[in-house]
Amino acid sequence: MTAAVAPLAPDLAAGLRRLKLTAMRQLAPELLITAKTQRWAPEELLRTLVEAEITAREASNAATRMKTAAFPVAKTLDELDRSACSIPGPTLDYLATLEWITAKENLGLVGPPGTGKSHVLVALGISAVHAGRKVRYFTAADLIDALYRGLADNSAGRIIENLLRNDLILIDEAGFAPLDDTGAQLLFRLVSAAYERRALGIASHWPFESWGRFLPEHTTAVSLLDRLLHHPNVVVTAGDSYRMRQARERGGTTLNKK
Repeated sequence: MTAAVAPLAPDLAAGLRRLKLTAMRQLAPELLITAKTQRWAPEELLRTLVEAEITAREASNAATRMKTAAFPVAKTLDELDRSACSIPGPTLDYLATLEWITAKENLGLVGPPGTGKSHVLVALGISAVHAGRKVRYFTAADLIDALYRGLADNSAGRIIENLLRNDLILIDEAGFAPLDDTGAQLLFRLVSAAYERRALGIASHWPFESWGRFLPEHTTAVSLLDRLLHHPNVVVTAGDSYRMRQARERGGTTLNKK
């Protein structure tokens, strides 16, 4: 029969709690018994406790970063059907290194709906979180709404500065709905503030040369694209929509072309 594990001495438990060494405090009673019965060297016991604390903190920090990123779904690059994806394998492999984030370069994913842009955008963001980076995801509509609310209390500048605390800012569905002059100016303010300071990842079904279709003012569009495309990784997707193809494979109805 295994003997009950004795709790830590109250002063040790209190000290570890005060230092916020939660994993050490929880694991120490059992590890002390193991160390005694297996005759561990003191350094081995200390090393095991320190490694356990580091592992627990890294997991906690990763969970916090993942929650803060606000991804709509969990996607990984491993889940991407590369046989049906139009993005070349070497391009995906380079993006997966995350070197472009370190270099504060931008990523532009453009192509028809359903061709994997959002999947790749979210998957790269999740990879960045696991690599210790701070990431924030938005749809373009949600981002502009947040900045619009900032105009009401004069906090738009503070919102942008808070966003720049992230290593990577992801903007999905750019151009899904047209922007008015104010919305376009707010988007420009963010892109300009992030320029050469943080990496941006943007997905849109509009090629960059057609962004004038949802940006109302030509000068704003030119200035915004000038900053986005100065240090770019532009990836163009193509092909049929994954969702439509899956619907057909399940025997779903197709749209009649007239």
